[in-house]
Amino acid sequence: MSPQQIPGLKDARADSGPVITVQHLVKKYGEFYAVNDVSFSISEGEIFGIIGPNGAGKTTTVECISGLRVPDSGSINIHGLSPHKDRNRIREFLGVQLQESSMPPRLKVGEAVKLFASFYPNPLNSDGLLETLGISHVKNSIYKKLSGGEKQRLSIALTLVGNPKIAILDELTTGLDPEARRETWALIESIRDRGATVILVTHFMDEAERLCDRLALINHGKLIVLDTPEAIAAQAGGKRVRFVPSKPVDDETMYAIPGVKEIERKEAYVTVIGAGDLAASVIDSLTRIGVHISDIEARGGNLDDAFVKLTRDDTSKVQERPQS
Repeated sequence: MSPQQIPGLKDARADSGPVITVQHLVKKYGEFYAVNDVSFSISEGEIFGIIGPNGAGKTTTVECISGLRVPDSGSINIHGLSPHKDRNRIREFLGVQLQESSMPPRLKVGEAVKLFASFYPNPLNSDGLLETLGISHVKNSIYKKLSGGEKQRLSIALTLVGNPKIAILDELTTGLDPEARRETWALIESIRDRGATVILVTHFMDEAERLCDRLALINHGKLIVLDTPEAIAAQAGGKRVRFVPSKPVDDETMYAIPGVKEIERKEAYVTVIGAGDLAASVIDSLTRIGVHISDIEARGGNLDDAFVKLTRDDTSKVQERPQS
């Protein structure tokens, strides 16, 4: 069964009205701000991505949205309800897949999915979902016998079996092989196409670019940027040319090449970042001084580059902040 054939999902794509509104969210642990004045809204039918370094506040943010943690201040509105005050009502249409989860070791896969399905008024077909996720063959296996990838797929099944209007997926494809990751991506896209809203926390920039309509980049508990993946990638700026020189070239010589603004070095590779016809400029300038280059790769900035630049710049601002 393909993702497009999952029984029970509605075919109508919902309108673009906001279904989740987060305003001035704050969560502290002692004097440490895990989330510090974060605000955003999420439209119905959107795949909304949350990215950031380890410890940035991503998981704490989604745990507050799901009602698993109580904010210290700020507000969260989900379809007009509060995750803290209206937790039981929200659970009827909200599915959550946590970064780390486990089940009783002797519980069978099929039993777990049917148990979770019984909690909801309009669940998906359990057997169909297991088939779609590629784990129907372990339906009668106990949890402790599953591989890491099978446990991850089961976690996804338990999140989606309730046919949620909103699904929160934290590190969805961690531990999955490349083929399983792409199958899971297709599944999430099909769920969105049938009207569900998805919040996706991920470390994988290719996953964020493929799936997400918009991205929130969080660092040090603060929202650094909120935009489409394409717009955020554009903030990487300039063109990048990576190559291996036939002999060492110092920074002074590299910066003298027209268009070169930044230089990065890793092992034998040199990467220059700049503007104009950068590849031709590098080749021409280095050839003149007897340096030949190999393994050349030229491209524009991407989401990976923007992620590194924005988080590095934000960290520099924190480090440069005067002490009170």
